[in-house]
Amino acid sequence: MAGYKIRCCIVGHEKDVRAISPTIFPSDGILSGSRDVTARVWIPNEMDPDFHEGHLLRGHSNFVSAVCVMPPDSDYEQGLLVTGSNDHTILGYTPNSTEPVFKLTGHEGTVCTLAAGKFGTLISGSWDKTARVWLNKKCVMTLKGHQAAVWAVGIVPEQGYMLTGSADKTIKLWKAGKCENTFTGHEDCVRGIAVLNMNEFLSCANDATIRRWSMSGDCLQICYGHENFVYSIAVLPNGQDFISGSEDRTLRVWRDGKCVQTIAHPAQSVWAVCVLPGNGDIVSGASDGVIRVFTTQPERMAPEDEQKSFVEQVAATAVPKQLGDVKLEDLPGPEVLLNPGTKEGQQKIIRRGPSAELHQWDMAKQEWTKVGDVVGSSGGTQQSSGKTLYEGKEYDYVFSVDIEDGKPPLKLPFNVTEDPWFAAQRFLEKNSLSQLFLDQVANFIIENTKGVTLGQETSGYVDPFTGGSRHVPGSQSSVNSAPASGTDPFTGGGRYIPGGQTPQPQISGADPFTGAGSYRPQNVQVNLASNNYFPQKTYVTFETANHVQIINKLKEFNDKVGAENQLSSDDLNSLQTLMEAKNVTEAHVGVINKVLQWPKEYIFPGLDVLRVSVRDQKVCEHVCSQGGFLDSLLRFLDPSSPVPTQMLTLRILVNCFLHESGRKFLLLNRDPIITQALNCRLSPNKNVQIGVSTLLLNYSVSLQDQDDEEGKSQCLLAVASVMENPMDPEAEFRLLVCLGTLISNDKDTKELAKSLEIQNLIIPMQTRLDPKKVSECAGFVINRLQ
Repeated sequence: MAGYKIRCCIVGHEKDVRAISPTIFPSDGILSGSRDVTARVWIPNEMDPDFHEGHLLRGHSNFVSAVCVMPPDSDYEQGLLVTGSNDHTILGYTPNSTEPVFKLTGHEGTVCTLAAGKFGTLISGSWDKTARVWLNKKCVMTLKGHQAAVWAVGIVPEQGYMLTGSADKTIKLWKAGKCENTFTGHEDCVRGIAVLNMNEFLSCANDATIRRWSMSGDCLQICYGHENFVYSIAVLPNGQDFISGSEDRTLRVWRDGKCVQTIAHPAQSVWAVCVLPGNGDIVSGASDGVIRVFTTQPERMAPEDEQKSFVEQVAATAVPKQLGDVKLEDLPGPEVLLNPGTKEGQQKIIRRGPSAELHQWDMAKQEWTKVGDVVGSSGGTQQSSGKTLYEGKEYDYVFSVDIEDGKPPLKLPFNVTEDPWFAAQRFLEKNSLSQLFLDQVANFIIENTKGVTLGQETSGYVDPFTGGSRHVPGSQSSVNSAPASGTDPFTGGGRYIPGGQTPQPQISGADPFTGAGSYRPQNVQVNLASNNYFPQKTYVTFETANHVQIINKLKEFNDKVGAENQLSSDDLNSLQTLMEAKNVTEAHVGVINKVLQWPKEYIFPGLDVLRVSVRDQKVCEHVCSQGGFLDSLLRFLDPSSPVPTQMLTLRILVNCFLHESGRKFLLLNRDPIITQALNCRLSPNKNVQIGVSTLLLNYSVSLQDQDDEEGKSQCLLAVASVMENPMDPEAEFRLLVCLGTLISNDKDTKELAKSLEIQNLIIPMQTRLDPKKVSECAGFVINRLQ
């Protein structure tokens, strides 16, 4: 059968295209969802192979991460276009409307997958570890049982079955809300499900494989070919063959379980694929925001010049490849391409002049095709394809280690960005080996990588929040830093600054596996003790305040709030007493309640009094025990509130972590507090961003030693939600410390973080040049996630 060639490239989305689906009306149209917070309908042109935009669907407040099309029924004669989003909601549109006709709520995390069945049935999967079944716009079943995010769903209408695939590596089959079977075999997150018929289905996963299953639970076939995560899968019109999209930059066509065509893309990730049922054309959505359509029919193929342009774009793409110790001059020259390849998609790196090129074997054409110029990656991440693949992940080295005579060697993966002791500990845990082997395995890594590690062990302690030294018990000296100066961004330079300066907290760290005083090989520098960033053990607070300026600002606003809200001179003295924490009584605290009734535009100096006052244990106990206190405070986190009001409200909550009564109060009310705080995540103001990040950081400190999976999950989901937006570097840093603290000693939280692909949000932070602590901490978090 003829191979697929480019039909057209559809440009319109501004960011990654994460989901695509064929439409019913119009026939062979395309519904797409993107990180640009929109979904779009694309209609085929009548006079050429291209498509044009039919509708721009808005309504979500965050990324559109899933789409599907519901067939016509008695209520909607042309069916429905359905979208799921990182805002936790599902929206439904008619093909002729750009505004949603309904909104489904109930999920507590990103809705990342959707599938439609007959008679108005819809199933959704979410990061909240559940799938939900919807009928007539109501949730009729919640499918619980997975231990991590539900990334894939499917419906088998003839049998009444529903399928869910999860980051916990399993697939579950459900009937009438009950789990009938659990399929195991994948070695990493299950990312996609495609139903073949009433008896079989396909799944793809981050382990770089595709599996064919029987409904009874047997794995009938494993398809190998992709070199990285496989994100999406779709069945071709014959009901047996299929296509897939992957992090290895390719869309692949499979027939009889074998890869027969590999279509490289000029983008890092092929997030989604689908098939147009009317004409059999195939579609991909990629990380460069482009939708590409491919066809086998000559009349729909792009003109020759456009086909040539697509091939040239692919060939010109820079492909990250870790060459390890291989030198450019040691690579074979172009003459090696005279030898035919042995399988579809086989790759070879050759030397051409001063450059290295990646070529791929096209079985149909019986020729090698250039698919990119190879560039060396600087550290190797899961996105930097081209290293040794092991269990669906890429490593600089994968060693075979003989542990016991007569048994097969065990695989020990290692990246040069990792600490050898961390890699050794992971190896011991995976293979249930004794901790007595730790130094032996770490030394094995060091010896066999010739000491190739990134980073140097620091000679002294550096405060990662300030970049300077701090007092360490037992040391000879400490450095006291003076308060930083700044201009009040709200009321003018040199005047009262709400909340004072951003604090520079202190954190400590040590090797969590071997301890600071453990044995180290001689003459080998190991980047181990330099992670002073997390886990964070102390609470970060906002301390600095100028009492005189705060009271002066209160007096100024006191003349503007109206007679019914005005404070007496005694009231103002009470607020001064509160800040000084001298002989505080309930009467003093009661004055705060008066100030909290002031209009939002005048409230911030009163909130600043409370921020300073709750550092006192008695004041903290009193306000946290007051009925209605939290409700009156959280209303100031509304997006419409002035920036100083949002910032100081966040800082009050942060400072409450200082005392046991405050921590109990904050943990008891964790859900509404974090939910309201996330209302401020889109603020462009750096002080608000730092406030949200510090609140989440303190929650991570409080939760790290508790058996509260729900709390840690909510905190982690909140971190992911905030990280999706542009941030001040200090806010980024505090979120990284928060994340590192959450995953340091909790395997379940770490697995959830991996399933959320939070690493993709952290990778750009590794390139930050200033402050250095952001890139360093990002590197440690990524290592911990591997």
